[in-house]
Amino acid sequence: NLISVYTMRKFNFMLMMLASVFTMGSCSSNNDDPVSTNPFDNITESSNKERDKIVIISDLHLGNDLAYSENVKHLKRLEEFLVEVRSSGTIKELVIGGDMFDEWYIPTRSETYPGGSQADFIKKSVKANQGVFDLLNGIIKDGKIKLTYVPGNHDMGFTPENVNLALPGVNQARDPKDKFGIGTYRPDDYPQIAIEHGHRYDFFNAIAPNANEAEAPGATLPPGYFFARIAANSFTDPTTKDAATKVPEVKLQDPSNPEQYSKNVYYSLWKHVLEEVIFVKDNFSEPIIKTNVGNFTKTYSINDIMPTNNPSDGSIQMKLYNNLFTQANWDARTKYNNVPFPTNINKAIAGSLNTEFLDDQSDVQYLKNTTYNTSIVVFGHTHIPMIKTFTNVLGQDCIYANSGTWEDQKTRDKNAAIDQDNLKMDFVIISPVNSDRKKLRVSLFNYHGGKHVPVDSKSVDL
Repeated sequence: NLISVYTMRKFNFMLMMLASVFTMGSCSSNNDDPVSTNPFDNITESSNKERDKIVIISDLHLGNDLAYSENVKHLKRLEEFLVEVRSSGTIKELVIGGDMFDEWYIPTRSETYPGGSQADFIKKSVKANQGVFDLLNGIIKDGKIKLTYVPGNHDMGFTPENVNLALPGVNQARDPKDKFGIGTYRPDDYPQIAIEHGHRYDFFNAIAPNANEAEAPGATLPPGYFFARIAANSFTDPTTKDAATKVPEVKLQDPSNPEQYSKNVYYSLWKHVLEEVIFVKDNFSEPIIKTNVGNFTKTYSINDIMPTNNPSDGSIQMKLYNNLFTQANWDARTKYNNVPFPTNINKAIAGSLNTEFLDDQSDVQYLKNTTYNTSIVVFGHTHIPMIKTFTNVLGQDCIYANSGTWEDQKTRDKNAAIDQDNLKMDFVIISPVNSDRKKLRVSLFNYHGGKHVPVDSKSVDL
């Protein structure tokens, strides 16, 4: 009997324990969920109970060859970040806002497609960054988080078909088919949000049709392409500022001539960059820039890109892009790039370096544009993460965010001690404030040391 009583008591205890487990499960479904360990699912001012967050990253610069790629030190952290995205229960969309691939950052003497095609380049880029692409494709296959790709300038030449080789089924946000190197994305259920790379306003990096018909018929790659090639060379074959090749002097003979003035602004930027930012030891007359990409087929010298004084009349001329420097041409070019409001050519040239001009285009082209009902704009491109507040024509607060970059901190000294784990790796989250879809919070974070480090955040009423 004692054994029977003991057995019955033990059986009743087990039933009570099972009942408590089921009760806990029932409570958990009644908004008492245990706290998630995923940092995306524990954000202040969010409900953290449904898929309502939009995460934006850009400027990953996933290179074709890790010997010179702009993103090597940050790859493992990017993989960790994507694991968190994929396992989150509250992320609705992941948007890659341009420069995911990198067809531009190739050292000058290197072939872009050595004996192959753009499709081969894409496949090699995937292999070089296999862990990242495995996770991105996993997100697509899971079907829980929408993955969207927006083209940037460094990957403007990739066809939709070739991007699909790397990310089958990815949503590609592009402008009309004949201009697939630009695009604006408005997330599901939020037409008030506009996400693009931001290069279409940049004189150096906006698509440039009919710019070099004599040299490369049909080519649309802008001057920034050649800048990137020279910049890559500066870091793979480094020299010092003192030892660098000096930029030849160019003089503005006629300041009253608008075209000549604009060419001088362009020259001043090249001179500053080559003497203060990227240093090369090459002879400027030596043909070193191998192209064979985007309808370019020749090997060019730095002098082919740089302005010079014409020996006969002293005017500023150049071999490539010589006809781009009128306001009328810039107006036509911005129209081709689907820019609503034309800008001043000289501000656009200088703005390639003084990037506040580009950030402010979020306000000029979207927030002050009464054709759109836009309250939030997100760009990448400049690599400078930030959040700014603007006021639209109705006096309402609007938000601009720049999603920064995941590229490594560059260095010419391969032995330099650089804390790459606490530099760059930026991302933006847009989410409703406590499930109120009419009030959104825009937050900027760093992924430093594998942690979500808050930088800034602002809210806006839709």
